[in-house]
Amino acid sequence: MSEVLVMEPGSRLKNLPVSGFSIVMGMAGFTIAWGRAEQFFNLPFAISPALLVFTAALFALLTLLYAAKIVRYPQAVWGEVTHPVKLAFVPSFSIGMLLLSVACLHTAPAASFWLWSIGSVLHLAITLYVLSSWIHHTQYEITHLNPAWFIPVVGNILIPIAGVHHAPIDVSWFFFSIGLFFWPVLTAIIFSRLIFHGSLPDRFVPTLFIFIAPPAVGFISWFNLVGEVDAFARVLYFAGLLFTLLLASQISYFTRLKFFLSWWAYSFPIAAITIATLLMAQATGQAFYSWLGAALLGVLCLVVVVLIMQTALSVARKQICVEGH
Repeated sequence: MSEVLVMEPGSRLKNLPVSGFSIVMGMAGFTIAWGRAEQFFNLPFAISPALLVFTAALFALLTLLYAAKIVRYPQAVWGEVTHPVKLAFVPSFSIGMLLLSVACLHTAPAASFWLWSIGSVLHLAITLYVLSSWIHHTQYEITHLNPAWFIPVVGNILIPIAGVHHAPIDVSWFFFSIGLFFWPVLTAIIFSRLIFHGSLPDRFVPTLFIFIAPPAVGFISWFNLVGEVDAFARVLYFAGLLFTLLLASQISYFTRLKFFLSWWAYSFPIAAITIATLLMAQATGQAFYSWLGAALLGVLCLVVVVLIMQTALSVARKQICVEGH
């Protein structure tokens, strides 16, 4: 996987996309899912600690590389921050920090606290910037809209998962409220774009899986906030399950797509519904959710292996960190 980050000087660094942090999101979600599975199924082995170390190292290396891009090519970075499509992936950096905070919550609580604190403040700042950009825009068109737009504002719904352990409860409710408010708003306008304004370009089709993440993560956050699977928790969980079934029914379409880094949009949403299902199994004690959680974990493992192989292959072919990828 270290090959994923190998690049030639010059233009390769200049074209390092901020969306590369979606790899961290996927691997962190994979790590958390395995940690939950090890605990729930009482597995005789544990791979989540190794996955956590790998994901943290990957995040650190990507951060160093992108910092070098900021120093050497500030205009290229500003181009991403002001781009009507690429802007949506900028908060994948802060979300990566928040997911690492969740992943190390019990094994390294001090590190979890600092990752959560910095990540939450940074994500709030990005949220305010993105909302201001949307309100006072001069560049957005309906064709720019895709499910990645969930990431900046609905990503706030992730913060309470570790936040309930690190800050007063009202802080978590604040962030949860932001995500919960904008989830149906963005769902409505994105569905309008999909139904009435043509299909997404192939490179953005994998982002359809992001529809799974808000209700699945919302379920996990809600459970952490209220401590039980109540009626609203079930609404959130089954909404996530609906999108999972909808997209699974179209799997033959997704497998025909050419590989882009946007394929990593498959990973975190599947991890989110896997974690939510295992949590549902633990809270309800129903065997159905145990079997479903195990099946989803198997699918997640397959998806992550394929993503790593495809990413490494694209690096070997020098198709990563080039213009337009």
